[in-house]
Amino acid sequence: MRTLPLLALLALLYGVLPLLAAATPLSELKLSQLEQRLQEIDAELSQLAHPSLRTGVGSIGYRSARHETNEHTEWVQINLGEVCALDEIILVPNIYRDSEEGFQADGFPTEFRIITGTSPDDPGTLLGEYSSATSEPMGIAPRILPAYGVKASWVRIEATELSLRAFDKYTNAHYLFQLAEVFVYSNGKNVALHRPVQTSSQHHEISTSPWNSRFLVDGFTPYLMNAAQGLQSVAYISKPNQSSVLTIDLESESVIDRIQLHALEQSDTVPQAHAGDLGIPHYLRIEGASRSDFSDSISLLEQEMQSSYETGPIMMWNIPATRCRYVRIIDNRPANTFRIGFAEIQLFSNNHNVALGKKVSTTGEATVHRSLEALTDGRNLYGAILPIKDWMHQLTRRQRLDTERLSIAEELTRRYASQKTNLRWISWFAAILLVGTLSVIWFSHISRQRAIARTRERIAANLHDELGANLHAIGLLGDFAKRIVARKNATDEWAELNEVIDEVRSLTEETGETARYCTNMLETKEIHANLVGEMQQATTRLLADLDYETSFPEQNILHQLKPRRRIDLYLFYKECLTNIIRHSGATRVTAELTANENLIRLTVRDNGVGVSEAQAPESLRRRAKMLGGSVLAENLATGGSQITLQLRPRRRSLFNRTSTQPRA
Repeated sequence: MRTLPLLALLALLYGVLPLLAAATPLSELKLSQLEQRLQEIDAELSQLAHPSLRTGVGSIGYRSARHETNEHTEWVQINLGEVCALDEIILVPNIYRDSEEGFQADGFPTEFRIITGTSPDDPGTLLGEYSSATSEPMGIAPRILPAYGVKASWVRIEATELSLRAFDKYTNAHYLFQLAEVFVYSNGKNVALHRPVQTSSQHHEISTSPWNSRFLVDGFTPYLMNAAQGLQSVAYISKPNQSSVLTIDLESESVIDRIQLHALEQSDTVPQAHAGDLGIPHYLRIEGASRSDFSDSISLLEQEMQSSYETGPIMMWNIPATRCRYVRIIDNRPANTFRIGFAEIQLFSNNHNVALGKKVSTTGEATVHRSLEALTDGRNLYGAILPIKDWMHQLTRRQRLDTERLSIAEELTRRYASQKTNLRWISWFAAILLVGTLSVIWFSHISRQRAIARTRERIAANLHDELGANLHAIGLLGDFAKRIVARKNATDEWAELNEVIDEVRSLTEETGETARYCTNMLETKEIHANLVGEMQQATTRLLADLDYETSFPEQNILHQLKPRRRIDLYLFYKECLTNIIRHSGATRVTAELTANENLIRLTVRDNGVGVSEAQAPESLRRRAKMLGGSVLAENLATGGSQITLQLRPRRRSLFNRTSTQPRA
């Protein structure tokens, strides 16, 4: 046996390279790339034929003898009749319905090789070797093998390592070699169709079973042509009890070399109502002619259907090239025993269907809702009718994409689960970080408050100890000065000095009282928490020698002011009283404070000399600006002046987040 190393290498690469490409680790791809690839696969799958499987009764294919081990060689050889330049070889597996795993390829060899030759005595040339270890996984789709234009008159498939029959995994182990169909394409034509087949062995019940070597090249596959494109078409079938002849006018003469008849749908029920031969003549005769009356008719095909194994969804024959314009299909049986009908009639001239769209006539009548146009519209019950070769390629491509899609979907599921886990960890980490941040902020706030408290305590202590002591010392020195004056001079010459010393003593006592007040204020937990009480104290202390009247009702809205605002409001009021004492010469003062959710108003009146140019002093305007309010100064008609401060408490900046209750 001769070997062509280059062809063998090419065949090997053809089988291995797709696997190498598919074996690229999905883990190296980005998530976006995986999602994009999944979308691309789904888009392509929507355009590919579906692997719909046949039901009912029909031929299955070839089955070899059974063996106890897999180490046996079984082969089938197809004699093509003439030397052809081969395009590719398509092997269709037998399909087994597994109760657990669904439909599976059955009896397809684990290892096999393709050998071709050009004459009966040619020892053959190795076209390629294939192994399940290096090839893509075997499913129910066809296995397509390139031939690279090799010239051959016969093709042999040798199974060098058999596989276990699926049924036998539950019983005794039986290893064998099975195939449903072999297509050998040359120039787009299946040259293996209905050709003689030699085998190394055959199933022992070949005469009564659907297993026979001739079924390996009968053109029947386990699939129904279910394209993913085109509109559906209901097949034509004649009425019963009438003799029908179908005639197609090709409109011009064509050289016909192949005929394909697509059987009509047998039933849409499970199980089927028919065995698979409904509408198919048991004795089929197809004639061609150049004249419409068929006076010059030529027989194109005569076929007797001896059993249901002779029919299938797509029946195809290669015929001698014949020139004709008219073609008719005839059945010679009595009319009451037959109804003729097909989903499509295809007449090929050099791989071109010349019957597509052509007019069909009949001597009978169609069943309701079944038209003659359906015979040549290029569609079946599932949609468009594809070229057989393209159909096989689409089924193979779909299986590869389905396998890849499953791997990508599993990888995406793993990635999504990983992302979900990572997101969960990130969420926990963010929560912990948030709690930690809030804890740091809280501890920082507490630390600042403690530092402020310690600072206030230190200032209060200094005021109490240092300033208080110094003022007391000044007072003692004044008393000592008075005693010296009294001892040195008993006359009234130093009386004025004594008065000055008395004023110094009085001022030091007043300053000491102010220092004690400031100390008490600093030692409180919150400054001016009791704003109304402190305003009353300031009034009593500063206006002790004047006639005064205050109206400071307790208002909850005042407790909601921020400490800084309470301080500014208190100092504004104190500044008003100080100005009255220093500049107005008033003998009576009236102060009124009102507060609600919309307005806080402080009014201070006196009966003094009034304000110049009816304008508030600069110190009061500055305080009002710091408060974010407005101040108005006016002279009263009865004498004296009035200072009015207005605040809008709805401004958020004025308030604490929580209300502050006054100190007891």
